[in-house]
Amino acid sequence: MAGTVVTRVSAASHPTSSSSARRGTLLASIATALLLSACATPPAPSSRTTAPVQPTPAEQAVPITPRMQAARAALDTMVTQQDRLYRVAAPLLINNVDLCRTAARGLLGFTAKNKWSYPGEYADAAAAVLGYDDALRVSGVLAGSGAARAGLRKGDTLVAADGKALPTGPGAETAAAGVFAPLVSGRTQLSMTIGRDGQTQVLKVPVTRACAMRVDLGNADNVNSYADGGRIAVTRGMINFAGGDEAIAYVLAKDIAHNVLGHAAVARNTAAVAAIIDNVTRVQPDQAQLGGSGNVKPLAANLEVAADTLALYMLARAGYGVERYKAFWQKLAAQYPASVPNGYMAVHPNLAPRLAAIDKTVADIKAKQAAKKPLVP
Repeated sequence: MAGTVVTRVSAASHPTSSSSARRGTLLASIATALLLSACATPPAPSSRTTAPVQPTPAEQAVPITPRMQAARAALDTMVTQQDRLYRVAAPLLINNVDLCRTAARGLLGFTAKNKWSYPGEYADAAAAVLGYDDALRVSGVLAGSGAARAGLRKGDTLVAADGKALPTGPGAETAAAGVFAPLVSGRTQLSMTIGRDGQTQVLKVPVTRACAMRVDLGNADNVNSYADGGRIAVTRGMINFAGGDEAIAYVLAKDIAHNVLGHAAVARNTAAVAAIIDNVTRVQPDQAQLGGSGNVKPLAANLEVAADTLALYMLARAGYGVERYKAFWQKLAAQYPASVPNGYMAVHPNLAPRLAAIDKTVADIKAKQAAKKPLVP
C-alpha cells in the first residue's frame, strides 16, 4: 500500500503524543510513498519467501530467554494477522478509487521493514524469525498493485529507487518514505533496484491509483476498529470476532467509508482516535489507555447511515457479498452492546436507524448488478 500501503512508521515506534500538524505531515508523506503500514508487517510463516537466518556459532551460544521466545511467538502471530488484513483490504482499496474522492493517491503497493522496525526483544525476534537485518525488506505486497504486477516479492531487499540508494538501519522506514514520496508524485512508474537470491535486479514498478489509507493491526483484545481520517486500525479482538474474511471486509469497508466522508473531523474525533491508533498499533500498547472510550464521541445516526451506504457499494465493487452485512452488525451489537466502553458499539451506537437504510442499499445494489448498471451510490 505504498501509498496505502505506506512506509509505515512501525507500530513499535509510533509516538504516543505529537502535534496534529506534525502527524498530518508525516502521514501525508508516508501515504504517498509505499503501501507500508502495519501492512508493513512481515510475511506469515506459511507464506514466507525468505528462510530464517541460521545463527552463527557465536550466536548459538547466546541463550534464548523465555522473554525472547515469547516475543518471537508474538511476532509470528502479529505478522499472520497483519498479512490477512492487507489481503482483505486490497480489493477495497484498489477497486474503489472513484469512490474515494480526494483520498485516492498513486501508490507502489508494497510495505517494507527491517529489524529496527521493532523495539527491544522484538528486534531479536525479527532477525531470528524473519531474517531481518539493517536493510529494508519487502514485508507485504498489495494484491493487484503495481508492485505485484512488476513481480516484487516478500523478502526482496530494497536497494535503490530511481538510482537513489535507500536508507538502512534505525529509522529506515520513515527515511524511505521521504525518498519515495517525491518520486511517486506525478509518475506512472518507478525504477526499483532490489536484492534477491544474492543478486540485484531492476524492476519497473507501475504506480497504482488506490484509496490511500494505511491499514494496521491493533494489538489489543477489545472488539473494535478505529478510523482517524487517513488510517485504520482493526484490533485482534475484532478479527477474532469477525472470523471470516468477508466479515473483516465489512469492518474495513465501514472504516474506509468513514475516512472518505471525513467523519472523524465532523465529529471532532480526529485527535482522540489518532491517539488511540498511535497506541494500539504499537507492538506493546499501553493497556491503561484501552479501558475506556478514549474521549471519542459517539457518531450521529446520519453519519453511520452514510458510511454504511458507501461501504456496501465499496464491498460490492471489491467482489465481496453484501447479503450478510446487516446480520454481522446485529450480531456484534447483541454480543458487545454500547454499554461496553471500549467496544465498537460504544462509538457506533445507532444501529436501529441503520438497518432500514442497509436493506434499501443492498436492494439498490442488487438491482444495479442485475441491470449491469455502474455501482455508484
